[in-house]
Amino acid sequence: MVFSVLEEMRIRSLGVIDDAVVELSPGFTAVTGETGAGKTMVVTSLGLLLGGRADPALVRIGSKAAVVEGRIVMRPDAPAAVRAEEAGAELDDGALLISRTVSAEGRSRAHVGGRSVPVGLLGELADDLVAVHGQTDQQGLLRPARQRQALDRYAGDAVAVPLEKYAAAYRRLRAVAAELEEITTRARERAQEADLLRFGLDEIAAVEPRAGEDAELAAEAERLGHAESLAGAAQLAHRALAGDPEDPEGVDASTLVAGAHRALDAVRAHDPALASLAERIGELGILLADVAGELAGYADDLDADPLRLAAVEERRAALLQLVRKYGTAEEGVDAVLRWAETGAARLLELDGDDERITELTAERDALRAELSGLAQALTDARTEAAERFAAAVTAELASLAMPHARVTIDIRQTEDPSGEGVEVGGRPVLYGPTGADEVELLLAPHPGAQPRPIAKGASGGELSRVMLAVEVVFAGSDPVPTYLFDEVDAGVGGKAAVEVGRRLAKLAKSAQVVVVTHLPQVAAFADRQLLVEKTNDGSVTRSGVTVLEGEARVRELSRMLAGQEDSETARAHAEELLAAARADG
Repeated sequence: MVFSVLEEMRIRSLGVIDDAVVELSPGFTAVTGETGAGKTMVVTSLGLLLGGRADPALVRIGSKAAVVEGRIVMRPDAPAAVRAEEAGAELDDGALLISRTVSAEGRSRAHVGGRSVPVGLLGELADDLVAVHGQTDQQGLLRPARQRQALDRYAGDAVAVPLEKYAAAYRRLRAVAAELEEITTRARERAQEADLLRFGLDEIAAVEPRAGEDAELAAEAERLGHAESLAGAAQLAHRALAGDPEDPEGVDASTLVAGAHRALDAVRAHDPALASLAERIGELGILLADVAGELAGYADDLDADPLRLAAVEERRAALLQLVRKYGTAEEGVDAVLRWAETGAARLLELDGDDERITELTAERDALRAELSGLAQALTDARTEAAERFAAAVTAELASLAMPHARVTIDIRQTEDPSGEGVEVGGRPVLYGPTGADEVELLLAPHPGAQPRPIAKGASGGELSRVMLAVEVVFAGSDPVPTYLFDEVDAGVGGKAAVEVGRRLAKLAKSAQVVVVTHLPQVAAFADRQLLVEKTNDGSVTRSGVTVLEGEARVRELSRMLAGQEDSETARAHAEELLAAARADG
């Protein structure tokens, strides 16, 4: 079921194109023109609309920016429409409008449904909208990794489900192996760290510091160091307040205050204000007595023992040594205690290495066993899918003028000499994030030929047809609404080109197909043919992309056939091609 159709693109200031509108049909559209006219810019434009890399070199010389706008008609329940709506975009009369601007300085902006969006959103929409294939894709198919991806894509959930489980187990195994290696390879360093921690903790434990102890000892040392002067001052102050027993005639503060209180107390009944003052003087007398008592006790209790002072200074020296090693001068002993707490926790961790190594080793072995089972499941699923995939591609090649060609898929594994790989087929093999399988597409182009890797056994034309056959098979298993082929028919000619055109026309019955081609045999099968042509000054204007109909289409096919638009022979051949294509359809 077709969910969307790319209806129109407008291209401005992109490469050789100044301003052009590309109108596309729901079925098969062929884009033709002379070499250098700008046909490939159609592919490039669509690539930009779908989130491709913005290259400022694409901006037309003399222009500030290149702009590509696209109009895609789609159903509201199409996956791309739903995703665009989630991003805040809206459909315009059943169409999604997409634009991409690339400045000459390299800045890039994207809009979807009238809303500015990150360029990455275009790439997300592309997955559900268009499959683009060109010469680089053919070369990519030569790489084993791409061939494995193609097989996995065809297999669908049969491979995707175990592959997801395998990938998760593989990532965990990598993490476990890395931690295990880190612990074992750094065993000496960790042992040295543990020894240093033990030494420090033992040294601190031997001193047994208390929080705030250094401040307390500093204050005590200050007091003990000035004990005589402190005692003398306390005694002198006590005599001033309470009097000196050896000097009965002496005057002290307590006696004077007591006399003042007696004088006021005798007359306090006559004036409340004076009574208040009498009370305050009484309180002052009590306070003087208390202070005098405390001064007497302070002087009696003051310890001037030099042995105690020596013990305090010795303790302070021990604490200072710890602070210099494990703390800071600003925080003192408190920093030492924090270091001890952190060091003890770290020592527990280091001392648990042996236990951790045992745990990690057991988990690693369990993960390897799990991966072996998942790898075998992947191999089995790929092997089953490979048979169906190869048969389907072989059948497609028969309809592309390669009736005797046979495609097979070789799935193999490389034995791991270390014996530590996952087990597939009862033997340890090398493995990676996608399993243990190496996948290679083999082609036997004719009977009696030995299957060979397509990178070595296929000509340019054969490779183009294999690529097209693979894509057609994908269209049946994992379809997208629009397919764009950029000269996928390179190296093909004659009858084979006719078969390519016929197959593309067949694909266009269930999807929109756009083909940039130089082959008249392919273009003749198109429902619509667009001509990209240059003006005299070497640019392509708005009228440079033209829909060809009737006589104009015959003239273009004649040019493609013979290089001469007015050749009667070429015209006759062109008309014959068009008639045959219509009859075939």
